[in-house]
Amino acid sequence: MRIFVFTLLVLLGAPSAGAQTVPDFGPEAAPPSAEDFSPLPEDLPEEGGQVVVEDTDPDEEKSRLDELFTDLAEVDTPKSAERIAREIQLIWMASGSDTVDVLMSRAGKAIQAEDHGLALDLLDAVVILKPSYAEGWNRRATVHYMREDFGKSLVDIERTLALEPRHWGALSGLAIIQRRLGFETEALTTFRRALEVNPGLENAAKAVETLEKDAEGAPA
Repeated sequence: MRIFVFTLLVLLGAPSAGAQTVPDFGPEAAPPSAEDFSPLPEDLPEEGGQVVVEDTDPDEEKSRLDELFTDLAEVDTPKSAERIAREIQLIWMASGSDTVDVLMSRAGKAIQAEDHGLALDLLDAVVILKPSYAEGWNRRATVHYMREDFGKSLVDIERTLALEPRHWGALSGLAIIQRRLGFETEALTTFRRALEVNPGLENAAKAVETLEKDAEGAPA
């Protein structure tokens, strides 16, 4: 995956360059949306301001996540899958820092208000304060994507997946970019990976169905 992301970055140009022009893939190419990646965080307390040490034991947190992902892969009802997925997201959102929590909350509100510049400023601070916090990188990837700056989005997606390879939001985001840039075979593989992690992703399932049909109809 790292090699493929690097290849995409080469095709897009240096990440520091301006926003990339979206290729014209016809009327079926949906415009960028925050919902394409993963749900925005719920409002977090606006209090605090002090960076604190994480209270949770990293080993215990990893063990709990492993258990939840095992349950998610084997769940047999949409309601149960939604509950487990939400618990995983809550663990992902737990930064262990009052300051980061406040910045994430304000960034979420800025995204909803379509103030992408402010959201980026806030998320830049998040990843500086807490570089091991995968969700900060994922949120910044979302904003870059919404600005159609795919190069920078890919960089942050790669960082997210390096920290949490099972992050289905980042996997879906990568697949969406691959698909929008015309790499349909790679997008299909990535969407399938996202579904292995979280079988309840309806948009990913629909994308897989469409891409599989397209592949079957493609000339040999």
